[in-house]
Amino acid sequence: MDNSKLIRMANQIGAFFAAMPDRAEALEGIALHIHRFWEPRMRRELMAHIDATNGDGLDDIVATALRAHRAELV
Repeated sequence: MDNSKLIRMANQIGAFFAAMPDRAEALEGIALHIHRFWEPRMRRELMAHIDATNGDGLDDIVATALRAHRAELV
Protein backbone atom coordinates (compact mmCIF):
# COMPACT_ATOMS: atom_id res chain seq x y z
CA MET A 1 0.00 0.00 0.00
CA ASP A 2 1.14 3.53 -0.74
CA ASN A 3 2.51 5.26 2.38
CA SER A 4 0.61 8.44 1.53
CA LYS A 5 -2.66 6.53 1.88
CA LEU A 6 -1.59 5.06 5.22
CA ILE A 7 -0.56 8.50 6.46
CA ARG A 8 -3.84 10.06 5.35
CA MET A 9 -5.89 7.31 7.03
CA ALA A 10 -3.84 7.51 10.24
CA ASN A 11 -4.25 11.30 10.33
CA GLN A 12 -8.02 10.94 9.89
CA ILE A 13 -8.10 8.59 12.87
CA GLY A 14 -5.95 11.04 14.80
CA ALA A 15 -8.28 13.94 13.98
CA PHE A 16 -11.20 12.01 15.44
CA PHE A 17 -9.42 11.16 18.67
CA ALA A 18 -7.74 14.59 19.01
CA ALA A 19 -11.09 16.02 20.10
CA MET A 20 -11.00 13.95 23.28
CA PRO A 21 -10.26 16.01 26.39
CA ASP A 22 -7.93 13.37 27.88
CA ARG A 23 -4.77 13.22 25.73
CA ALA A 24 -3.60 9.90 27.15
CA GLU A 25 -6.97 8.37 26.32
CA ALA A 26 -6.77 9.84 22.81
CA LEU A 27 -3.30 8.38 22.24
CA GLU A 28 -4.45 4.98 23.42
CA GLY A 29 -7.58 5.23 21.25
CA ILE A 30 -5.54 5.94 18.12
CA ALA A 31 -3.23 2.98 18.74
CA LEU A 32 -6.09 0.68 19.67
CA HIS A 33 -8.07 1.58 16.55
CA ILE A 34 -5.08 0.95 14.30
CA HIS A 35 -4.33 -2.32 16.09
CA ARG A 36 -7.91 -3.57 15.80
CA PHE A 37 -8.79 -2.50 12.29
CA TRP A 38 -5.56 -2.42 10.29
CA GLU A 39 -3.98 -5.59 9.02
CA PRO A 40 -0.45 -6.35 10.26
CA ARG A 41 1.14 -5.45 6.91
CA MET A 42 -0.35 -1.95 7.07
CA ARG A 43 0.85 -1.48 10.66
CA ARG A 44 4.35 -2.67 9.76
CA GLU A 45 4.52 -0.27 6.80
CA LEU A 46 3.39 2.65 8.96
CA MET A 47 5.96 1.84 11.65
CA ALA A 48 8.67 1.50 8.98
CA HIS A 49 7.69 4.94 7.73
CA ILE A 50 8.15 6.35 11.25
CA ASP A 51 11.56 4.69 11.50
CA ALA A 52 12.70 5.91 8.08
CA THR A 53 11.35 9.46 8.16
CA ASN A 54 10.68 10.19 11.82
CA GLY A 55 6.96 10.27 11.00
CA ASP A 56 7.09 12.78 8.15
CA GLY A 57 3.52 13.71 7.18
CA LEU A 58 1.92 12.29 10.29
CA ASP A 59 0.12 14.63 12.65
CA ASP A 60 1.91 15.01 15.97
CA ILE A 61 -0.79 13.21 17.94
CA VAL A 62 -0.63 10.21 15.59
CA ALA A 63 3.16 9.96 15.63
CA THR A 64 3.16 10.26 19.42
CA ALA A 65 0.50 7.55 19.77
CA LEU A 66 2.35 5.17 17.47
CA ARG A 67 5.65 5.65 19.25
CA ALA A 68 4.08 5.28 22.70
CA HIS A 69 2.22 2.09 21.77
CA ARG A 70 4.76 0.61 19.35
CA ALA A 71 4.99 -2.74 21.14
CA GLU A 72 1.26 -3.31 20.71
CA LEU A 73 1.34 -2.44 17.01
CA VAL A 74 4.23 -4.53 15.69
